[in-house]
Amino acid sequence: MNPTDLVFQSYGRCCRKDDFFVDFYDFFMSSSEAIKNRFLNTDMTAQRHLLRNGVMQIILAARGMSDRKLRDLGESHSRHKLDIKPEWYDFWEEALLKTVRLHDPDFTPELRQAWREVLKPGIDLIRGAY
Repeated sequence: MNPTDLVFQSYGRCCRKDDFFVDFYDFFMSSSEAIKNRFLNTDMTAQRHLLRNGVMQIILAARGMSDRKLRDLGESHSRHKLDIKPEWYDFWEEALLKTVRLHDPDFTPELRQAWREVLKPGIDLIRGAY
């Protein structure tokens, strides 16, 4: 099985529980005071829904679908709009991998590498719009 298939299946296992998205934001917000402060007045239910869709868009783009939604995400996160700092994506990726490890019963070091490989082009595209 190729990395995108492995990650697609892993994400499916993770999405079975809403706690996955709660745990992600716990990890992500604990990685930096600046990041935590960005979520002070955020509707976290809506934010978790956006995360669910955003991760899926990264995976779908890696599987060959259009990256238009990722380009839009990059634009909305750029310095001209939400001003999401490029270095924060490293924290985002680490929080996501930590959460996948916690929630995917089939997690292995090889799966972690597959996730990194699949996430990289999408994260780079979004970060590059800054």
